[in-house]
Amino acid sequence: MAAALRGRRLRLVPVLAALALAWPALAGLAGLGWTLVSATTEAAGGGPGGFDRLAAEPGLGLSIWVSLWTGPAAAALSLAIVATIMAAAPQGRSLRWIAGLMAPAMAIPHAAAGFALAFLIAPSGFLIRLTGSFERPPDWLILNDPAGLSLLAGLVLKEVPFLLLMAIAILPQANPERMMQAAIALGHRPGWAFLAAVFPGIYRRIRLPVYAVVAFSGSVVDLAIILGPGTPAPLAPRVLGWLTDPDLSRQGIGAAGALLHLLVTLASLLLWRIGEVIVAAFGRTLLSRGWRGPPDRLVRGAGLGLAGLVTVGLLGGLVVLGLWSVAGPWRFPDPLPQGLTLDRWAEQAGRLAGLGATSLWLALGSAAVSLILAILLLARPRAARLRMLILIPGLIVPQIAFLGGLAVLMLRLGWDGTLISVIAVHVIFVLPYMVFALAGPWQRLDPRHEQVALALGKSPAAAFWRVRLPMLAVPLAFAFALGCAISLSQYLPTLLIGGGRVATLTTEAVALASGGDRRLIGIYALAQTLLPALLLGLALLGPAALFRNRRGLLGGGEA
Repeated sequence: MAAALRGRRLRLVPVLAALALAWPALAGLAGLGWTLVSATTEAAGGGPGGFDRLAAEPGLGLSIWVSLWTGPAAAALSLAIVATIMAAAPQGRSLRWIAGLMAPAMAIPHAAAGFALAFLIAPSGFLIRLTGSFERPPDWLILNDPAGLSLLAGLVLKEVPFLLLMAIAILPQANPERMMQAAIALGHRPGWAFLAAVFPGIYRRIRLPVYAVVAFSGSVVDLAIILGPGTPAPLAPRVLGWLTDPDLSRQGIGAAGALLHLLVTLASLLLWRIGEVIVAAFGRTLLSRGWRGPPDRLVRGAGLGLAGLVTVGLLGGLVVLGLWSVAGPWRFPDPLPQGLTLDRWAEQAGRLAGLGATSLWLALGSAAVSLILAILLLARPRAARLRMLILIPGLIVPQIAFLGGLAVLMLRLGWDGTLISVIAVHVIFVLPYMVFALAGPWQRLDPRHEQVALALGKSPAAAFWRVRLPMLAVPLAFAFALGCAISLSQYLPTLLIGGGRVATLTTEAVALASGGDRRLIGIYALAQTLLPALLLGLALLGPAALFRNRRGLLGGGEA
């Protein structure tokens, strides 16, 4: 009887988790609707309503256009780069080496990646200085260009490592060796054989993360503030400005803009779906006509070149950030500063310690709750479809579309501005990535280990806690560190739900984007990156130290 009750409780876990993660999104949308209705009611005396005032905003069409196309474009470019890299090194040490090189990029927050790219490519940036061809910064509109190309570059730099690691984790399930052997036997070159026979199977399994990239790229706020157009800005930063405007009469515009942004995101996903159909039809046409693909030398060169470009763009940018954080006088066009100093670090030490402590508490709390939920969800293999539904609020629904309404509701209930409320909202966005990180190792773990424990008289709970989880120590630790990194990078949830009273390294770094002090920006962007990098390092080294007597077993759960 007790076992049956425990089984029923476990079956309720996915349902309860779905309700826990879905209600903030639904409540946020309801809050936006309530704000919009209130604004419309107030306008009944003759003033314009929320949507009417929104339509009158200057440059709204350009804001919508930038938000509409950047999502599909960033996902398409990132996915094309990932496919080329994997086709250049479809298996063996080369792919593992590339994955190991890009894995640290997962710990880089989006804001830090945006600053790193900006410090590289700005007209007075490091790359222009290295050319030695200019005595003064050229009058080139590279950053914050009206077309959003610098924003697109920043998104691609950040999303390629994420999609590559997702694709590598799912690679064994696509039967790469058998599929490539069959394609090569039909006369296809190895690189094209991977793209035509293996990668479609990979894509089907990572479709939800790709959709998440489409939705996120078109609704990102921190990167758009740092790299995106300014006149007019993309729709998401403008909605944030309306929702946080001290003039409460503009709340109706913000609510209407948030709902409009939800429609724009749905349109972006529809464009992506249409693109899927077109690309699939084009691929089938190429195969039916007997095309054998480009030369392998071209594929390998392109793949390794793109992998190097992404790595240098991210890690090289971080080096420049670090250099600016300790730079003395550094006049243009000098390629290097005239001296190094830690004075600015010393000045900011107290502020950094306070912000770092708050950021760490938020990260540890949201990652711990998310890890427990992820384990409970993965322990119910029959709940796979419901599990996908659970992940949608944190992946597909744009943050700005419901966080504004949720912030209004929490303000009226008196729940805003606390660490607990911010942690609760962070879980919505942390949990999906932790499930992705754990799903592959969890499914690949040989179930016979637990069966042996059961045959020796252990209970299912004992086999779970003493066999499965210790064998998954490395993936669990990595997922926990990844969850901390995702939490540390959350800008919009912390800003809106924290009500301006919960400050973190991320909110402070983005606030500095409008300033011109590169040394200060370098300090906060680098501090924002060092914290998740430290947690990731502990995640990789910790299990090996804690389970020294089980090193042979730890290999069973490696990602």
